[in-house]
Amino acid sequence: MLITGKGSISLYMQIRDLLVAKVGKGEWLPGSIIPSEINLARELGVSQGTVRKAITELVESNVLTRRQGRGTFVSTHDTHRALFHFFHITDSKGHKVLPDSNVLNCRRKPASRIESSKLRLDAGTSIIRIERMRRISDIPTMLETITLPADLFGDLVEGGGYELPNTLYELYEKRYGITIHSADEQLRAVAASRHDAKILNLEVGTPLLEIERVALTLDKTPVELRISRCSTRNHHYHNTIF
Repeated sequence: MLITGKGSISLYMQIRDLLVAKVGKGEWLPGSIIPSEINLARELGVSQGTVRKAITELVESNVLTRRQGRGTFVSTHDTHRALFHFFHITDSKGHKVLPDSNVLNCRRKPASRIESSKLRLDAGTSIIRIERMRRISDIPTMLETITLPADLFGDLVEGGGYELPNTLYELYEKRYGITIHSADEQLRAVAASRHDAKILNLEVGTPLLEIERVALTLDKTPVELRISRCSTRNHHYHNTIF
């Protein structure tokens, strides 16, 4: 395939978009090595430097991963990425610890109005709703409600969903071929409901931090709505902005 320099989109951006399309369409699977810069440059009819610039941008956005002496790979989800890229709760010293999870329920239901809106689903579409409690250092810290489109994740309810792994993004990728590449988050302060208080061992009305996250695939399709209600007695939200 020959890429031309015509048009308003710069050459390296055309190549970047082409590489993104290969990942998004499954031509390059998570964890697989991509062709070398030299081979890509030859295939696309551009300079190696142009290919390198496109790849570097995709590495910086976590679409690709460079491994010294081995090549460039399509990024995968693992415990390390789940902790440092998507999890922002830390202790008072700024240390992150991936929490343990206990699934409280996992059911198929019609989507609520908010769920339909956030996930761009038709009203009443079937969804999977998971509720789980998460402990940090054995202390109940977070109550999560996770909503997924049933047409993508329907078999999660088989067996009640109670054997779900701690890092769900890794499960999405390995079992369903769906990779989470980015997320939009909104934060607000809320008061603990009776249900929150019971699960997190708090007084009703205790201030909580609510984190609403919509997880997106590479082509920006929303595939998960996650609402986390967090106790901040021993932990807080920390995110570094570059």
